[in-house]
Amino acid sequence: MTTSTPVSRGAATMALLSMAIGAFGIGMTEFVSMGLLPGIADDLLPTLMAAHPEEGIARAGILISLYALGVVVGAPTIAAIVTRYPRNRVMILLIAALLVGNLLTVIAPTFELAAATRFLSGLPHGAYFGMTTIVASEILGASRRGWGVAMVMTGLTVANVVGVPGGTFLGQHLGWRAAYAVVVLVFVLALIMCARHIPARPGDRGRSFLQELGIFRIPQVWMTVLLGAVGFGAFFSIYSYIATLMTEAAGGPEWAVPIALMSIGLGMVFGNVLGGRLADISVERTLLFGLCAVAVGSALVGALSAWPVALVIALFVFGVLSQITVPSVQLRLLDVAGSYQSIGAALNHSALNIGNSVGAAFGGVVIAAGFGYAAPAWLGVVLSVAGVGIAAWSLALDRRPAPAPA
Repeated sequence: MTTSTPVSRGAATMALLSMAIGAFGIGMTEFVSMGLLPGIADDLLPTLMAAHPEEGIARAGILISLYALGVVVGAPTIAAIVTRYPRNRVMILLIAALLVGNLLTVIAPTFELAAATRFLSGLPHGAYFGMTTIVASEILGASRRGWGVAMVMTGLTVANVVGVPGGTFLGQHLGWRAAYAVVVLVFVLALIMCARHIPARPGDRGRSFLQELGIFRIPQVWMTVLLGAVGFGAFFSIYSYIATLMTEAAGGPEWAVPIALMSIGLGMVFGNVLGGRLADISVERTLLFGLCAVAVGSALVGALSAWPVALVIALFVFGVLSQITVPSVQLRLLDVAGSYQSIGAALNHSALNIGNSVGAAFGGVVIAAGFGYAAPAWLGVVLSVAGVGIAAWSLALDRRPAPAPA
């Protein structure tokens, strides 16, 4: 388990801010594609878009799924490799890798190369957040670890209020590559800040890559990853296609897409902070309540998807409800991971990005199948309800009495 080390309040604040800036960059690079899918498809898949626009949008959605796949693969792999090295140095290397991956996206000339760069950009994502979770828990202590996780994740949610809408607006007027150029600059700032303000933290030199993989022998780890993947597939099934929800389902103008993104992003900020507070009260109850809330929010988006103004309001509510569970899933993984804290913290982002991949892929499937541009919202209801069932099952296993000794 993580242990706290005394750090002054000012030093802790600057460390959390530095990590949050990196989280802002990650939030922007992960989510800005969703508002720019039509522009990316027009630029990299012009022939397909001219003949079959729905298929073009669905294929462009593969870029979202590939980034998520990079997170899923990279999170446990990199976390297992770096656990024995000083955490502050590892974080600097991870930010540098994120910077390079996004720079390659900016200059990618074809769809195939852009797809490769999105996969590469996703590899350091989960390991970075896993490391920030451990550092935040150490510098704030066990009683405020939920708050620490929420503060770092605030960078990601604020990205959805400022970075993603701003990047979408910029991409619509200067080309989608301009948005990723801004992401590169954010990572330059994060690199400088983390190098200056993250306190030195030794790694666990007694651990090895193969030892870390022992986490996968813990059934509750698999259960928690599964509930995160299925439950948050609901969020990503909606967020991945927010541009077409506004322009096609609601019939709104293209300039309303950044407003929709800002609305859901603002809701995410409130939901993340609320989720951090609730997680410090009870991780288990927040898991169940939060996943039920995602189902309610998804249904609201589906019901109000035909009217632009109503959709903006529904997306704000959905943003709040969708983020309540995020800190609790992170802390649940730390609790069930035992001594495998580094890889356990990183696996949360594998779970979320399996959800990202599932949501984007199946959202594209229901659109391409002709169910309409609002269909991903109703898919979200199904996925979040399934997440509730998995969470309830996992928590019920915790309450089973241990077998009597022979």
